[in-house]
Amino acid sequence: MITRRFALLLALGVPLPALLPAPWLLTAAVLALALAAAALDAAVAAPLNGVTLRRDGAETLWLGATTTTTLTVTNTSGRPMWLRLRDRWVPSAGADNAEHRLRLLAGQEQTITTTLTPTRHGDRPAVRVTLRSYGPLGLAYRQRRQRWNEAITPEWTLRVLPRFPSRRLLPEKLAKLRIFDGAVVTRGRGQGTEFDVLREYVVGDDVRSIDWRASARTHDVMVRTWRPERDRRVVCVLDTGRTSAARIGDEPRLDAAIDAALLLAVLASKADDRVDLLAVDSQVRARVEGGGHRTKLPRLISSMAALEPRLVETDFGPAASDLLRRGHKRALVVIFSALDAAPIVEGLLPMLARLTTKHRVILASVRDPETAQLAELPGEGASADDVHLAAAAELALAERGRVRALLEQQGVMVVDEPRETFASKVSDAYLALKAAGRL
Repeated sequence: MITRRFALLLALGVPLPALLPAPWLLTAAVLALALAAAALDAAVAAPLNGVTLRRDGAETLWLGATTTTTLTVTNTSGRPMWLRLRDRWVPSAGADNAEHRLRLLAGQEQTITTTLTPTRHGDRPAVRVTLRSYGPLGLAYRQRRQRWNEAITPEWTLRVLPRFPSRRLLPEKLAKLRIFDGAVVTRGRGQGTEFDVLREYVVGDDVRSIDWRASARTHDVMVRTWRPERDRRVVCVLDTGRTSAARIGDEPRLDAAIDAALLLAVLASKADDRVDLLAVDSQVRARVEGGGHRTKLPRLISSMAALEPRLVETDFGPAASDLLRRGHKRALVVIFSALDAAPIVEGLLPMLARLTTKHRVILASVRDPETAQLAELPGEGASADDVHLAAAAELALAERGRVRALLEQQGVMVVDEPRETFASKVSDAYLALKAAGRL
């Protein structure tokens, strides 16, 4: 194929014979000479079969951060190579500097760097590397078909982990957990505690904690120490149906739920509790269970990264059936969904009576502050549209209140908070239940 340089050569050379005798013959000679030069240039261009590609770089990244990937290009042919390379990624990967020009001697390799700043969480793959091999004159180039370019492109997918702004609250929540832990040991046995170890009595210990049998065996005064219950199960159920696509502020409701679930999962793992994940809409989209605390948390975070809102109605039946089929051990089930009548009343409510008998259930919902603002009565001079909008917002708030009351009658704890405090309140509810021994 010819290049722009060839077209420029013709534009400069073709008008010259018009100034001389026998212009048509000379014009044909100029064209023939240019075409011959282009054909020779294309023949001299190194074959693309002599190119090998290798990619390296980060495989995971938190949303909002920036990373780089490297693409190593090696010339395995026996001649110099002038390359034009285009490294294409999906638009949401935020790749910059997609085009590169390279000159590689025989056997030489060169590394190019691509900076990625993703705009969405999930899997962001490299699409295709397109290669062109130019001749030394730059008049023509070789290029293979798209299928060939896709075949030589090294597969690479960057998994973008969801935004985790509530991470800043972890020190505060962990401090509360440590205070609670220490208070239990000092206070002695109480709700939500289990036996820890025996130790020698020191001045200030509660005499009610003395173990007289152990003291008789060791000929010393021994006291029992207690600690908060460990190894409890926390199940995060994420609703990925149509209501999770509603935007709260500048992000979908699902992103706020993922942020709160991440904070809860990290906090529960630090408290030596087991955390499982279940993401559902019309079907189960993600399931993480089993494994140790340290191995499960990265799997759980990675599974959340791939979740996207689906424009379908959520069916809580499979999730509730799955929870009821679990072992007899009681668990804390935190359902991240909207307080909308359709998915709650039709999907979840029929299963709640059996679910709350076996497990402790929390329904966590992000409140949209704009709905409350729209429900305020418009002032003087308001149009009929403003009045109807306020009435619709008030009706939505009333329906939300009825759903909440219905859930609380079934023994469900409801956390209904705005985006700014949502993750913190969900974690506080977990800490309160753990302190009271109600997990």
